[in-house]
Amino acid sequence: MKIYLDTSALFKLYHNETGAEEIENIFIHNKISGLFLSEISKIEFASAVWKKVRLKDITEMQAISLIKLFENDFSKYTFVQVDNIVIEQSISLISKYGQEGLSCTEIG
Repeated sequence: MKIYLDTSALFKLYHNETGAEEIENIFIHNKISGLFLSEISKIEFASAVWKKVRLKDITEMQAISLIKLFENDFSKYTFVQVDNIVIEQSISLISKYGQEGLSCTEIG
């Protein structure tokens, strides 16, 4: 199975929070042949980490470690460049699955 993770789902792989178990179960119960992230995830991930620091959920040292872990895992992911086609497809997926959510959506 090939999957796309938005940044909120991706973050749950690195930080235990509500919904993390659900995301982990996807990996436990399925053979993942491709893992896709938006190139923007690199920015959004760092932003989410530093927000956790501002909220005092994690320390600065934990933040640095989380970001480093994610960066070390870059080779595990296929990063999708954002262009007009990706934006149009994203709008279509949000329209189709918006009520259910897109935390983890199977691709093809």
